[in-house]
This record gives sequence, C-alpha cells and structure tokens, in this order.
Amino acid sequence: MAKNGDPVEYQVGERTVRVSSPDKVYFPERGITKRQVVEYYLAVAEPLLRAIGERPTTLKRYVDGVTGEWFYAKRVPKGAPDWLETARIAFPSGRTADEVCPTEPAVFAWAANLGTFDFHPWPVRRSDVDHPDELRIDVDPPERAGFADAVEVAGVVREVLADAGLTGYPKTSGGRGVHVLVRIRPEWDFIAVRHAVIALGREVERRIPDKATVSWWKEERGGRVFLDYNQAARDRTVASSWSVRGTPRATVSTPLTWDLLADVDPDDFDVLTVPDFLAKHGDLHAPMDETAFGLETLLEWYERDDRDLGGAELPYPPDYPKMPGEPKRVQPSKARSDQA
Repeated sequence: MAKNGDPVEYQVGERTVRVSSPDKVYFPERGITKRQVVEYYLAVAEPLLRAIGERPTTLKRYVDGVTGEWFYAKRVPKGAPDWLETARIAFPSGRTADEVCPTEPAVFAWAANLGTFDFHPWPVRRSDVDHPDELRIDVDPPERAGFADAVEVAGVVREVLADAGLTGYPKTSGGRGVHVLVRIRPEWDFIAVRHAVIALGREVERRIPDKATVSWWKEERGGRVFLDYNQAARDRTVASSWSVRGTPRATVSTPLTWDLLADVDPDDFDVLTVPDFLAKHGDLHAPMDETAFGLETLLEWYERDDRDLGGAELPYPPDYPKMPGEPKRVQPSKARSDQA
C-alpha cells in the first residue's frame, strides 16, 4: 500500500472526486486524517452550500496539515476540474482574479483534497460582486481575554443591531471569537457597508467602553474586545460557517442561536462532533435568508458621527491604497513622537 493510503473516490452528485493519500494525518493531536476532513465536508455540504454558494471564495490551504505552512489561494488552482465554476473579483489595487465559486457539494470534497481547511467567501454573490449582501461583525478578543468576553460583547452587538432594525445570527469563529452575520439588501458598496460596521462598532463601544473598542491600533485597545470593522473592507473575509479551522483540535466555525451561544464552549465543535450537532439541531442560520435588511439607520449614525466627531472614518489595513477621508495610517505613539 502507498504511504498514507491508496487514492479513494467519492461519488458526489454527478461528480466523481478523487482523494489522494486519504490516510494522511492533518491534525496530529487528534489523529484526524484527510479522509475525515473530506467526509466532514460532505456531511455538512448542504448548509455550507447555503452559506457560501455562488460566492467568490478564497481557499485557506494547509497542504501539510495543521502543523505545516498555510496560504490563501485567491485564484483557482491549476489542474482544477472543468466543472468547477468561478467568479471574477477585483482587489483594492484594481487587479482582478478568478476565484473558486462553489455551486455544488463536490467543490468541498475537491478543495479538502487540496488541503483546504477553511473557506473564506466574499460577502457578495457572483451576480453582483461589488455590492455585499452580508454584513459581518467580527468580535475579536485579545490575548488576555477569551470566548466569554467575546460572547458578552456580541450580546451588545445584538442589541445595537436590533436598535438599527437588523437581526444578527451568531456563530463561533472556531477560536476565541464570535462572528455575527446579517443578511442585507445588495444596495450598498463595500465602502458604505464598512461605514455601517464602523457606526455599529462605535455604538457598541459607547455602551460598554470598558469592554469593547473599534481602535485599529493595538496600543489603544487596553485589553478590550476589538470589533474588527476592516473585515468589511473589500477583499477581507472571515472563515465561513461550517469551516474547519487550523487549530490543533480541528475546531469548526459553527452557527448557533443566541441562547446556545451563552452556554457553549467553542472547543466542543470540531470535525468529529459537528455532523451530529447538525443532525440534532439542523442549520440554525437557515432563517437568515428569509429577510434582507437595510443599512439606512447605521449609515445615518455614521453621518452623525462624521459630523459630531469631526470625521468618522478609520484607518484601512496597511496594504490598501490611501482611501478618501482616511486618517493618517500611523500608530498614535509614533505620530506623537513625530510631532515632538
């Protein structure tokens, strides 16, 4: 027998997907193999397709397993099957790329065979790649905090969303954080959607200033949970619902209800346990598609802050071109020393 096992084939709908080295260990701490990751993705294929179907999707690949190097595949890999569909997106630089666009479950088995753990979909559909239909709030606790802190801040995110006429759906990030998703009408561009997240984050910060912050610079966060508004910028993504994360336990970013969020441990959700969780609870985010919301109230808040604060815009990531109205992209301590 060949090392890591002879290739195996899976019949997925109309497709036959060949998996090489199925016994290759991807997660040594748990002994989880490539075969188990492939079969996990087949088990969750229906809700995963609901979450990322028709979306341009970056693949986060760990070709040597979780202990090896990883990289983001933002273009369709060479040798992709002719049935794989794509979507063309534009980066902030103006360059374009054809990304994987999942349209059927076989895509997940094919990607897992290439060492894909997490799927990072854009918040747009292929039919309109410049207008997001998903608002994403990334609740990111610092090193000294933990999941309970993220859950507490996410609860305030829920309240602020409700005050803006929006309904959010929480999921574990697969680590210590929480993601909150909102279905929105694709009527606003990336800049407006990012502004909406900034306005929401500022309101959360006002309500719990000792717990939450939108400060881009770590030196200003003071151990508070960061509401990462730049995850709403063009070409920034978060791991999708049902994605396997590159953690020793092979944790999974799992959709929850608000009631469940308060009572779980994120380590409870992994490649081995989530299929049973799905069988028991179903897709807890399926109702998200029933109503698409508007950003009018959040954008009114942004305009108010822009007026009252003398500018509401916040720094973009360092690899972005200079954006209109953006403050200086320099950390405060260095800015002060420059002025001395």
